[in-house]
Amino acid sequence: MKSKKPAALEMVKMVCRALDEKKAGALTVLDVSEQSSITDYLVLATATSEPHLRALRVELEKVLDAAQVHLVGMEAPQQSGWIVIDAFDVMIHLFLPEMRERYGLERLWQDATEVSLTKLLKSPTASPGARSVKTTRVAKSRPAKKHAR
Repeated sequence: MKSKKPAALEMVKMVCRALDEKKAGALTVLDVSEQSSITDYLVLATATSEPHLRALRVELEKVLDAAQVHLVGMEAPQQSGWIVIDAFDVMIHLFLPEMRERYGLERLWQDATEVSLTKLLKSPTASPGARSVKTTRVAKSRPAKKHAR
């Protein structure tokens, strides 16, 4: 049995907040630490379209990068409707609705414990990392103004 790490649960909270802010649907967290030797948590979320799926992936990459989370791997075949992000103790699965239904990970992991989203989505206590990710914006470069002589 793997021991659950507090850092993994914090990562799950961060991931769930980011997905919730980007309007991911059917957000589900499964504690699979008793069933799996390779990860502690599965985060499952549904996107409404391919562009929404890509937007969720990009947002997660930003959030995880800002938190200096090392990604073991990412599987995002173009137009597959399913993206997997492996952050070792946390595996994130982003689906289009038809792919989520087809593969039925909730059924596959039916012995896992579902984690309450209410607790996970509570506002974080003054954590500088979460705040900076939310407010960081990339300024567009503008051509220099020409001054009249």
